[in-house]
Amino acid sequence: MYSYMDNRGVKGRDGYGMVALKVEDIKQFTSGLFIGSLFDKFQVREAEIVTFNAFHMDGRIRPGYYTKEETEEKGIGEYSVWESVKPVCFSLIKGKRLPGSFQIVLQLGKKQLESFLAGRQVPVRADQIGGMYLNIRYENGELYCVTGTSVNFFTLDKSLDMEWDEAMKEFFRKKGIPFTM
Repeated sequence: MYSYMDNRGVKGRDGYGMVALKVEDIKQFTSGLFIGSLFDKFQVREAEIVTFNAFHMDGRIRPGYYTKEETEEKGIGEYSVWESVKPVCFSLIKGKRLPGSFQIVLQLGKKQLESFLAGRQVPVRADQIGGMYLNIRYENGELYCVTGTSVNFFTLDKSLDMEWDEAMKEFFRKKGIPFTM
């Protein structure tokens, strides 16, 4: 199998894992993404929205912006949650014209990751996982969601990748998001 790592640290392979889900109802999906609460608890690694300009956001929380008390009280981690970045992104795309494109890279937060692992028979600990991602990309009138994982060690075991792929497909089904592979 061919394996590679993209510039965000998202690992991909030919033949295993990393599924591309083509969203069939773009309006429904984007409404859930930008107006609803579909992905609110996911963390934002990065976002890029292209309208009359290209707007790029790094999801990292800037050190010192929040006080230690705020960080502990609100459970603020290394990355912003989608719920806090979503209004800014929505303000960039709302209007009469569709955006030229957008790409949003989401990842599971620490608590979500631990919960995900607790319900599955995967031989990987949370501290061995660099990230579990969902790459959302809209371009040329099509919207794709691509899964990805990153681990901090070498392994030939693909059970984590397969579990993540299946979990995201099930998430889409439960939320009523029509997709094809």
